[in-house]
Amino acid sequence: MSGFEIERKFLVRKDKDFKSLAFSSSRIKQGYIAAKGATVRVRVRDDKGYLTIKEPSRDGGLKRYEFEKEITLEEAEHLFQLCEPGIIDKTRYLVKSGKHTFEVDEFYGLNEGLVMAEVELSSEDEAFEKPDFIGLEVTGDHRFYNKNMRKFPFVIWRGTLPEEYR
Repeated sequence: MSGFEIERKFLVRKDKDFKSLAFSSSRIKQGYIAAKGATVRVRVRDDKGYLTIKEPSRDGGLKRYEFEKEITLEEAEHLFQLCEPGIIDKTRYLVKSGKHTFEVDEFYGLNEGLVMAEVELSSEDEAFEKPDFIGLEVTGDHRFYNKNMRKFPFVIWRGTLPEEYR
């Protein structure tokens, strides 16, 4: 799959339930290969491997070109050897809201306690229904890019967020 990705990211309120609303969940492990001017990600999601290349963010983190290809688990495991230190480990829950699906990520390890949701849109101004667990928008905030969270994990800066998101 390739094309432009348009998405918005949000923090999830700690006092709201999202797991009971999920119609699917999967465990994800991902790493990043050093690349100048692009993000190169290796991912294992349940029993499938993926290689993804993304250009730098445009429009304050809202839009960017993305290329993704499914690869074998064996290929993904080999590519993890090329990844920079700091593997991201999370569970992704899929929650339907209106005509959209929110991907809600619950992080582990040094990013434990962080829960974010994102929604993919077909245009930058497309309207969508926010479920009640959606909180503060963090689209474009580099602290919340998985690529950056491996170097500067949530444990370091969690105190900068309001209590309802820690």
